[in-house]
Amino acid sequence: MKHVIVGSGVAGVTAAQGIVRADPSAEVHVFGAEPYPYYRRPLLWEFIAGQLEQDALYFRASDWYAGRGINLRTGVQVAVLTSSDHCLTLVDGETVLYERLLLATGARPFIPPCEGTDKEGVFTLRTLDDALAIKAYMQKVSTAVVIGGGLLGLETARALQTAGLDVTVVEFFPYLLPRQLDAEGAQVLQSLLEAQGLHVLCESATEAVLGDKRADYIRLKDKRVVNAGLVLFSTGIRSEVTLAQAAGLEVNHGIVVDEQLRVRRADGRPISDIFAVGDAAEFEGRVYGIIPPAIEQARVAAANMVAPGSATYTGTLPSTTLKVAGAELTSLGECLVEADSEHAEDEYTQLRHVDLLAGYYSKLVLHEGHIVGAILLNDKERVRPVAQLIKQGVDVSAYANRLLDDDFDLKSLLL
Repeated sequence: MKHVIVGSGVAGVTAAQGIVRADPSAEVHVFGAEPYPYYRRPLLWEFIAGQLEQDALYFRASDWYAGRGINLRTGVQVAVLTSSDHCLTLVDGETVLYERLLLATGARPFIPPCEGTDKEGVFTLRTLDDALAIKAYMQKVSTAVVIGGGLLGLETARALQTAGLDVTVVEFFPYLLPRQLDAEGAQVLQSLLEAQGLHVLCESATEAVLGDKRADYIRLKDKRVVNAGLVLFSTGIRSEVTLAQAAGLEVNHGIVVDEQLRVRRADGRPISDIFAVGDAAEFEGRVYGIIPPAIEQARVAAANMVAPGSATYTGTLPSTTLKVAGAELTSLGECLVEADSEHAEDEYTQLRHVDLLAGYYSKLVLHEGHIVGAILLNDKERVRPVAQLIKQGVDVSAYANRLLDDDFDLKSLLL
């Protein structure tokens, strides 16, 4: 069976490995648009900070792929997918036939409308080439502005600061990490980061990047001006769906997939031999955009590519982690129920423990006696047992008033 995978990131490589494990006789081809084998994207900020060499980013040596029967081709762009002919056409005109196809095309950075984004010194961080360009350019400047106070934005801000730049984070929403933190937790995190020298401006929208040919400042919509020799937009991603859309597949925010990760035609008809996973895929209206779901989806898709119907994807417990000096944050599940509905406060119990001076914040969200979400800032001892309690669906209602006590053993509640 000839399996072709478009995309050599974590989802594509995980799927390739899953296929050859399940069927050692499988013919597996992986096409990556970047000129590098799979590297660990979450570590790019450590590379920028000078804490890792480039070789340490690569997850596998180049000969690992061939040794497992995986034909990896890097620096190759797929131009056209013709599903009726089971055929891909590469940019150079070469055609590639497949029996099963996996689209793991990832995502691209999103930059909101803003003047001056074409100036020298303006960057996004998505690829190793982006990181190399940032690493070279930051040697020329002393100030940087990171636009976007999400996970990647904060990690990169700390990387730039570690490298010696004076860094300001500009966040549009009222507080940092609005997808992972509530207002109370964000206050603790911001205090930690500011104590380490980062400048943080929340409820601030960027209007323009100013300078002649290169970035010198940014102007906010309230007309404040901030020094910015280097400007990094960390304002989200958009699924890369160009290939799928042109091929007549169903696309919403991402490539729409079913519980077996199979795609559909734009008219809703299923396609049994094409699958999609990772940042490119949309399952039940959601593009996760984080690594754990990409890995889970890749494993399910690989199983179904080898043995159709053998595995089912039901979704992934959202879990995100921020690790910068002095701040280790994990957000799990439904941790922001305030925004879910006007009756959320009546349906959910929220337990909190905060110590602003110590930089500590813990929050558990309970629904019908079960933990369904958590925010744990500098409370790493609780991360694993809380995640297991959520996964196991343990009824903790009898202990609700003690769950965040320092002397209470959450592990004792595990099944």
